[in-house]
Amino acid sequence: MPACFLRKIETFFFSNANGGRGTNKLPTLPSLGQARVYADNLSEALKKLKITSTDSTSDSLEGCLDCLLQALAQNNMETSEKIQKSGVLQVFASLLTPQSSCTAKVANIIAEVARNEFMRNPCVDAGLIPPLVQLLNCKDQEVLLQTGRALGNICYDSHTLQSQLINMGVIPTLVKLLGIHCQNAALTEMCLVAFGNLAELESSKEQFAYTNIAEELVKLFKKQIEHDKKEMIFEVLAPLAENDVIKLQLVEAGLVECLLEIVQKTVDSDKEDDIAELKTASDLMVLLLLGDESMQKLFEGGKGSVFQRVLSWIPSNSHQLQLAGALAIANFARNDGNCIHMVDNGIVQKLMDLLDRHVEDGNVTVQHAALSALRNLAIPVVNKAKMLSAGVAEAVLKFLRSEMPPVQFKLLGTLRMLIDAQAEAAEQLGKNVKLVERLVEWCEAKDHAGVMGESNRLLSALIRHSKSKDVIRTIVQSGGIKHLVTMATSEHVIMQNEALVALALIAALELVTAEKDLENAQLVQILHRLLSDDRSAPEIKYNSMVLICALIGSEPLQKEVQSMAFLEVVSKLRSHENKTVAQQASLTEQRLAVES
Repeated sequence: MPACFLRKIETFFFSNANGGRGTNKLPTLPSLGQARVYADNLSEALKKLKITSTDSTSDSLEGCLDCLLQALAQNNMETSEKIQKSGVLQVFASLLTPQSSCTAKVANIIAEVARNEFMRNPCVDAGLIPPLVQLLNCKDQEVLLQTGRALGNICYDSHTLQSQLINMGVIPTLVKLLGIHCQNAALTEMCLVAFGNLAELESSKEQFAYTNIAEELVKLFKKQIEHDKKEMIFEVLAPLAENDVIKLQLVEAGLVECLLEIVQKTVDSDKEDDIAELKTASDLMVLLLLGDESMQKLFEGGKGSVFQRVLSWIPSNSHQLQLAGALAIANFARNDGNCIHMVDNGIVQKLMDLLDRHVEDGNVTVQHAALSALRNLAIPVVNKAKMLSAGVAEAVLKFLRSEMPPVQFKLLGTLRMLIDAQAEAAEQLGKNVKLVERLVEWCEAKDHAGVMGESNRLLSALIRHSKSKDVIRTIVQSGGIKHLVTMATSEHVIMQNEALVALALIAALELVTAEKDLENAQLVQILHRLLSDDRSAPEIKYNSMVLICALIGSEPLQKEVQSMAFLEVVSKLRSHENKTVAQQASLTEQRLAVES
């Protein structure tokens, strides 16, 4: 929903000329003669307003206000211009008092003129916002409604003015109004639209968290039958549920049970409204699980009824529920304890079955969600072997031909997590020529930095965890060496380090095979630059020196090392503040001196 206070201006009924609750009927267009009379009456009313404004109980004042409302109904823009030029806006500020019988009409007039963009700043300049905000504390429902309309229209589409309202304390006031006047449909709608728009501003979340908004909204939601009314409440809940404190409040207020009930009622329906409601409810459910406390409360050690219901979504025939179910599992899998419990209780097979249903022309969002869940589940050390034994690597590799970057990214992350410290699996995957060739291809995906980064990291991981000559030969033959060398220049220290360790293993195990590629990729020059750069992290300097010592086992690479005066750079590092770096510098200096 756009960030504007009370956006649905036209949904509220307007006061009629007598100050009562009017209808939404279009006014009868006046004849030419009537129009002249209206114009004359308007001019007269504006003049009188200035004179009679000090007596807010006079019949004359009531008549003037009625005249303005009639004129606005006939031609809003033209009448608004005349009101502005007359200077009456400043008069209105003094008329906005709870004691006055004219207050509702004055607020109604302000609401009407503020429908025009050119009138909003003049309303602010006339000082109308503070008295209007004060009126939100009155008990008269008509005054409250017209005040809400007036504030909404003045602050329409203005973050600055909306922030001002927040700072003036309208949020707790409006929450209180919702609780008191929940039987008044128009006032309830006014509050909901206001909440939905104010909640878009980050500064509002903290204030909302200190109210009982969660309790009031859930209570209101339970009473709703019509789709439109539920949708309006959903539009408030979605931005509010981005706040972790409010997430937990909504869970404790019983929102999850409401959402699960909606899912149950709409899952088999083909009605457009039901399909929309199913999506909104399941999406909101996933959003609630993004909070650590709310997620853990709903997990309940894996025995919670909510968690069990979510599990039943995964084998569903609804793509929306499959998606929500997989995303929910990914969110539950945000700590080791939950991950271990879920893997031990068979969640992996459910996710693999789901993926299997989406291999051929599958739903990309479902693929992405299921892979996200598997990636998270693979993080705990004890889960890796179990998941590999269950065939997760093979299931994931079926998506190797995917051309969708989000799927590629999660696929790569899942495989990287699975092979961490799993030598046999790393070797098996590292000898898979199709996989390695695809990785090399994705290492050049410059339009998708995430895919490119993950491909490089998986390429390095295959070598680091397998320590296999066969894997190194496969990567060399597939053209992967240049990418590992480039990775050593990454802006991320962790990636630099992973690349240097992998390159050191290549130099130690298969230097002859990789020699030409390392030379062409200008590895020696890059290492010189890393060692010379004062900004290089200690571990980068250390691993660069280890790699240099391994490279001088190659004649052409040794010549390059000698030609670049490495001795001078390394000797300076003997006094490095990091003792490990200093010690390695001494060892490297000795080695270089022997070889020179």
